[in-house]
Amino acid sequence: MCGIAGTINLNNPNLELIKNSLLHRGPDEQAIHKHKNINLIHTRLSIQDISNGHQPFEYKEYVIVFNGEIYNHLDLRQEYLRDFSFTTNSDTETLLYLYIKYQNKMFDMLDGMFAFAILNKSSNKIIFSRDRAGKKPLYVYKDSDSLMFASELNTIKAGITNLNIDEDEIYSYIRNGFFFKSKTPYKNVFEVEAGLVYEIDCQSLDIKKENYFDILDFYKKDKVNDYEHAKETLDEILHKSVKDRLLSSDLEVGAFLSGGIDSSLIVAVASEYIQNLKTFTVKFDGAFDESHLAKLTAKKYNTQHYELSISMNLKDDIEKILLNYGEPFMDSSAIPSYYVSQEAKKYVTVILNGDGADELFGGYRRYVPSANNLLSVASYFSSLTKLLPKPHNKKSIYNYAYRLLAMSGKKGLDFYNSATNDIFEDIYSFENNHTFSEMNSFINSVENENISSLSKMLYMDFNLILQSDLLKKMDIATMAHSLEGRSPFLSKYMLEFVPTLSDKYKINGKTTKYILRDLAKQYLPKELITQPKRGFEVPLKNWVENDLKDNIFDTLGSSCYSQNFIDRNFIDKLLSRALDVSDEKRAKMLWTLYTLEIFKANQ
Repeated sequence: MCGIAGTINLNNPNLELIKNSLLHRGPDEQAIHKHKNINLIHTRLSIQDISNGHQPFEYKEYVIVFNGEIYNHLDLRQEYLRDFSFTTNSDTETLLYLYIKYQNKMFDMLDGMFAFAILNKSSNKIIFSRDRAGKKPLYVYKDSDSLMFASELNTIKAGITNLNIDEDEIYSYIRNGFFFKSKTPYKNVFEVEAGLVYEIDCQSLDIKKENYFDILDFYKKDKVNDYEHAKETLDEILHKSVKDRLLSSDLEVGAFLSGGIDSSLIVAVASEYIQNLKTFTVKFDGAFDESHLAKLTAKKYNTQHYELSISMNLKDDIEKILLNYGEPFMDSSAIPSYYVSQEAKKYVTVILNGDGADELFGGYRRYVPSANNLLSVASYFSSLTKLLPKPHNKKSIYNYAYRLLAMSGKKGLDFYNSATNDIFEDIYSFENNHTFSEMNSFINSVENENISSLSKMLYMDFNLILQSDLLKKMDIATMAHSLEGRSPFLSKYMLEFVPTLSDKYKINGKTTKYILRDLAKQYLPKELITQPKRGFEVPLKNWVENDLKDNIFDTLGSSCYSQNFIDRNFIDKLLSRALDVSDEKRAKMLWTLYTLEIFKANQ
């Protein structure tokens, strides 16, 4: 794992400052390649071919900077690259030669996570690309005269000192809870989208884009309807995906372990290849604690289990944690993710996680109505929400029924936000802007596809929540501590197979992730398999009302930045508990605005 950056025609770039802003991503080695008006920067976290995998890597007229891992690269050498003479055992060299020989056709061969740039000095062009799911980030600043790219927004800020905030995107963030696809909080800065290749002419700075992967293509394929064969194939793919992510490291690999079946299955399979696997879990006080469930798996597989109690003083660390993202970031599970990554780094350099399973197999309760065609029935009664009292218990059946009725009468972005983040929905009215229009167009285009209602929701979440929130959270949390996170559920083989499964193998009645739970019976204690999906929940309400109360009230005072987007009277009512909302929803709204204030205060 590494950090990459580069500049094209940037006037007097401070290359040392840019490079140093990426040291946490690559503390082992740093280097810069200069060619005319182009600079390529790499900071290395040595995991594969520790002694020889130097970057930037140059071959003839080509130079590559690469962040990530190609897990099947040695197999690809044997199958496709016998006509090349290799000087290293690094996947960087494999990736470059594959591109030289096959150009964009190579992407279908790759199983890995990556963000890279390849410069062709002869054609004076450079390409950027990210992996299928978007595990590895890449941002680009572009004006009429110059261009800069980097693994993190904070590195873009280090190189471009006059960035301007895009307040339309801030407005969209407040409503949605994330930045849509390529959007960022800055003007002239975009995120390279997952599954795309960007070709840049280094003279004109013109950009051409080509899509090499869209998981929608696999949702459109004929469905697998032989259940036992499907379960057997899934087991084989899971084993291959875990094994490949274990063996493609010259350093010790551990695993995050929660009380859910996703990470527990990863640990169970990994333990077949590694004895006394090191596992790490977070312990909270009260109802949010799943550490007792994690212990069941740890005991069954005799792991070296480390339990981290989250009882820290948030005031000391919260700003530092949030600023790592370079943008407002409202997913509060970023906090325990940061601390458990910090703990894991004391013992390992590579960590496995269960990311992606929920968005592939249908792990959230909101998928149940789509799978059982309940939305169309509920839509006849959606107007009842105007008469019913608002729910105040997030986990109650009434809350579930109320939200089902509320979202069933909505379309497009209104429907999606009601079904997912539910931050300001039905509480505050937002005016339309160009990003909302783009999101509506995307959601409506998915609704028009000839796939099932469940597949539509899974596809939207894969492109929105997973890429813009969950994977971003884990990359920043781990790399802040020079820890590499690997996600077996996001392997090439999983992404191509799971969308072809019949809906009833994912949602069966009220049971989510049905086939995964069934497979887990072979590996996990019964108590884990029957547990409902909780997500990586944190006691946000307690934090907002106690540890962070003074911080939030201070930052949301009369001169706060948030009132440029949200009516001041609404903010005052939110602070004084004068709104008819649950404590949990109030906490989410306050937290969202607080993250925005932290971001703005550090511009």
